[in-house]
Amino acid sequence: MNKKLLCLIFFFSSFTFYNLAYSQELKEKQTLAQILLELEKQYDVKFSFETKTIEGISITPLRHGLSLTQAVNQLKLDTNLNFEILSNRFIAITPQKVTEVQNSIQHLEEVVVTNYLTKGISKTNNGTIEADTKAFQILPGLIEPDVLQIVQNLPGIISVDERISNINVRGGTNDQNLILYEGIRMYQTGHFFGLISTFNPYLSNDVTVSKNGTSAKFGNAVSSTIAIQNTDNLSEKTSGGIGGNLLSVDGFAKIPLSKKTELQLAARRSYTDFIVSKTYDSYFDRIFSDSELNTSNAINTQLALDERFIFYDFNAKFLYNINDSSKLRVNVMNMYNNLDYKQVYTTTNNDFQETKSELNQISFGTSATYSKRLKDGTNLSAQAYYSNYDLDATNNNISNNQFLKQENKVEDYGLRFDISKVLSPSLKINLGYQFNEVGVTNFEDVTNPNFTSLTKEIIRTHAIFGEVVRYSQSRNTYLRLGSRISYFGKLQKLIIEPRFAFNQKLSDYFRLEILGELKSQSITQVIDLQQDFLGIEKRRWQLANTNNIPLIKSQQVSAGVSYNQNNLLVSLEGYYKNVNNITALSQGFQNQFQFTNDIGSYTVKGIDFLINKRFNNFSSWLSYTFSKNDYHFENLNNGNSFSNTLDLQHVANASLTYNIDNFKIGLGLNWHSGRPYTTPSTTQDNSNNIIEYASPNNARLPDYFRTDISVIYNFKFSKGVKADIGASVWNIFNQTNIINRYYTFNSDDSMVEINNRSLKFTPNLSFRINF
Repeated sequence: MNKKLLCLIFFFSSFTFYNLAYSQELKEKQTLAQILLELEKQYDVKFSFETKTIEGISITPLRHGLSLTQAVNQLKLDTNLNFEILSNRFIAITPQKVTEVQNSIQHLEEVVVTNYLTKGISKTNNGTIEADTKAFQILPGLIEPDVLQIVQNLPGIISVDERISNINVRGGTNDQNLILYEGIRMYQTGHFFGLISTFNPYLSNDVTVSKNGTSAKFGNAVSSTIAIQNTDNLSEKTSGGIGGNLLSVDGFAKIPLSKKTELQLAARRSYTDFIVSKTYDSYFDRIFSDSELNTSNAINTQLALDERFIFYDFNAKFLYNINDSSKLRVNVMNMYNNLDYKQVYTTTNNDFQETKSELNQISFGTSATYSKRLKDGTNLSAQAYYSNYDLDATNNNISNNQFLKQENKVEDYGLRFDISKVLSPSLKINLGYQFNEVGVTNFEDVTNPNFTSLTKEIIRTHAIFGEVVRYSQSRNTYLRLGSRISYFGKLQKLIIEPRFAFNQKLSDYFRLEILGELKSQSITQVIDLQQDFLGIEKRRWQLANTNNIPLIKSQQVSAGVSYNQNNLLVSLEGYYKNVNNITALSQGFQNQFQFTNDIGSYTVKGIDFLINKRFNNFSSWLSYTFSKNDYHFENLNNGNSFSNTLDLQHVANASLTYNIDNFKIGLGLNWHSGRPYTTPSTTQDNSNNIIEYASPNNARLPDYFRTDISVIYNFKFSKGVKADIGASVWNIFNQTNIINRYYTFNSDDSMVEINNRSLKFTPNLSFRINF
């Protein structure tokens, strides 16, 4: 067995299996009065009620690690009493009328695992993983609750090249994920070319991740769904915070405008354009180590290089509670990346050359949501959104009067209506309609020689969806059956996509989960590789058509069992996933298929394993994924299957976190087998400047191994003001990991091997003040 894998197992077992002796007998029921007394001491709150209201009520003790909000919600469900949070200190308990009980049961989904990996992450009975960033404690290598970094700690989710914007879920490419921010579809998710999440971590509140069995209301993505929501409840007083790290500064505020309205604001900006840190140097090396910015050769001599990089993002949310049963929410967001540089060099003829280049990424989005709750238990919702993404790249060789401009623009208009009704405490139905119009524009302008190209395509999609959620009377069986029917106007195709989620409680400690779905997708990305611009990979969005870009389709099924008792969680899940109608140009080939387009598929078979033990103030876990991911293209590799470029057959992660009072520390080890790549053939014809390759993806890179650590300390800065100090190191031991390898020609027409390396030793510090 690989020594590094043994190291992972030993690391975990040292802290976990030794503590299995802490197991206890299942607790008996407690009176509600006892539980309320414990909660008052734990959260420094006071419950107000009439004695007769809680007399004679006994329930199962609450799970450990719940937040106050989670505890109150669980008490509502277990007691059928009304808990009203009057302030940060007082909570009123009153009996519920029959009609109030019926109206309060809006969701049949329940949390089945709390503190999944760490506090703030939960697993529900509908197959989704939910992360509450406000309750989030710590994960190794993270000092801020970055939502896209958090989800990569879940089994089956990884970024093969360490980019947050390139998340791969069960072997899928990033463009196959549906990422929603307040209902707005996002086409840009990363700053600094994908190494930093664009979502402000201090305004985002809830993150829901679905790897399979997705709700029928979500469509047009064949891999996963990641939905991000900001805080949706009105605050009683103004609160906010400011802070910064070694890359950027940020701030947020929640400002009540009246008893019914509130404004939430958040902004962040990098200061890398005038202060350079060790963190910035590591990020810059990771992205540009093989680009024009760092290239030197025997022909050109660089005389001067001036580069400037900045990013910022802005978010605003307006909350209006119209009355007790209806509310309006309006969101606006803007994200921006800019890189420009000037390079001066001389050629062998002592000619001066000057190049100016610029790369911009801009995203803008807005959404408005109106919801209404009727007296008969019916919920109505209407949402409209607009999403705009624009990538602009220019390369201007002033001396030779050569100019290149490229633009990729996406405009997405969406409208959705939902109606849901709780027919009984064990039955709920949900119906809806969604309309989308997506337009993609690609522009290219070249001078000397002159060439201009402008294309714009539009697809309008109509979809109806419906699902039924059923709970057994014993509350041991959960079943959701649904389907989505989509009509793609330009393609003249009607697609039916059934989905299901089944969760069965087998005993007090064991659960069975079965998930399945069919999905489709009409927008994907073409990958422009290193030779195209600045040596930086660019991704351009494109729409399906009736010629060379078909509608992508997927099918997936998974089944798993879990054991959860006394803070010990063990889960095992197997899955099968098949995605058809992918294009070769969307896969980033850097071999004999780099400039070849063909239509094919990939198939993934895998197993996700997780063991998580929590004891005292420790939480430790070991996750392992084994998978086999293969391509099949009719016209590539003689029609024979070959390994997917994203195929990581073995992925393991072992982590330990410790929380006591105001101090938190996390240590993690990450290991996975190397990515496939294609080696050159042993025989080469050097006369035509074309590399001859062996069979595709016939070799693998060395194993990847990385150790991370993070520390956070909270303290009271002054009355009503709290502060956080955080420190983290990504890749403590400065391990050299090769994450991609390809071959090209250098300036003297000799073939060279290019190795893209991962982030080196990357420290970061943060300081925050919250009030």
